[in-house]
Amino acid sequence: MTKAKQPTILVVNDDGITAPGIKALMHTMKEIGRVVVVAPDSPQSGMGHAITIGKPLRLDKVDVYEGIEMYSCSGTPVDCVKLAVNSVLKGVKPDLCVSGINHGLNNSINVLYSGTMSAAVEGAIENIPSIGFSLDDYTLQADFDPCQKYVKELALQVLANGLPGGTVLNVNFPAGDKIKGLKICRQANAKWAEEFDMRFDPYKRPYYWLTGVFQNNDNGEDTDVWALEHNYASVVPVQFDMTAHHAIPVLNTWTFNV
Repeated sequence: MTKAKQPTILVVNDDGITAPGIKALMHTMKEIGRVVVVAPDSPQSGMGHAITIGKPLRLDKVDVYEGIEMYSCSGTPVDCVKLAVNSVLKGVKPDLCVSGINHGLNNSINVLYSGTMSAAVEGAIENIPSIGFSLDDYTLQADFDPCQKYVKELALQVLANGLPGGTVLNVNFPAGDKIKGLKICRQANAKWAEEFDMRFDPYKRPYYWLTGVFQNNDNGEDTDVWALEHNYASVVPVQFDMTAHHAIPVLNTWTFNV
């Protein structure tokens, strides 16, 4: 009997190659298939879909965890995916791309700023079924064990069923060991009410720290915010075609005097 071919799984993140979250993710993926890790050499949170231009990228093979093929990249999370596909895997697409597990949520509007999710989106742009995972715990002591069975099951489901074209999954877990299950959700209508805390350096020059409060303007019980508040893991299908299709008929009613 011919042995079934193991899937190749690309693992990326934005917290850096030594972050506890990526360690948890790669070890779970190792139970499923061949794991290749390409991750930033330092934290890249909030980078969104940034890419590196105008300066060279460095890609170094590293031996951090035994038995796992790993590469450290000097660039952004999106750079990591591009280099993985083009230089590490030599143009052979992996069967799955997983990003995370991020230290901190990427629900609602955070998906636009997230390096974790942008890496997953880049995978989807490359026609690789992709998932981004995040946990509501920013600390280095974050406990990823309670979400691991859900991470594995979602990866297996995507490998078995694929994803609709142009779609990536944004998965967020509440902290703690009381996760009730998975909920398929929509992105909540929420945003950050941002402020900048002005301080002064020893030379009396001002500098700023970004602060703010997360405001949920959505009372729906089908959103990622609701799911997380009620101890469910939220699963939101995200598309990278940002066309506001519903606005096209409205714009076509305008008369342009040019």
